[in-house]
Amino acid sequence: MAWSKAGTVADYLAELPPERREAMSRVRDVVRKRVPQGYEEHMGWGMITWSIPLSTFPDTYNGQPLCIAALGSQKNYCSLYLMGPYGNPVQLRRLQDGFRERGKKLDMGKSCVRFRSPDDLALDVIAEVLASTPPAKLIEWHEMAHGKKKVAKKKVAKKKATARKSRRS
Repeated sequence: MAWSKAGTVADYLAELPPERREAMSRVRDVVRKRVPQGYEEHMGWGMITWSIPLSTFPDTYNGQPLCIAALGSQKNYCSLYLMGPYGNPVQLRRLQDGFRERGKKLDMGKSCVRFRSPDDLALDVIAEVLASTPPAKLIEWHEMAHGKKKVAKKKVAKKKATARKSRRS
């Protein structure tokens, strides 16, 4: 059941089979408790997502809210998409090490952690990784990845050079 057309999280969960609903609800509870303030839960891309609202940060590369995590039910498994480890090697290493330390197998694509049961996951490590990414950090990563920080640094350097020249005159 990928890419639901449900308009609300409650509708999305209601359309899942009971065993999937239970698994998704347990993982959702962990994410909701640990995702930092400033992210909002909503439906996006047919899944439950936690994003920075466009009213807070509208300058995204695709015009969509900047997402930190998403939770979806696929045909054969559930998926937890984690943008922090996807874009930050330190967070990826923490996730990998945490799973290994707990004797869990990390079944992960680029950002997608696949699971059948919440027991497959190192939920405490996932919670720690999520909690370590406030919206300002995600925005910074986004801007660095899309070259905006470089442009801003060049503008600052140019202003400083102009100021130095005018002081010399």
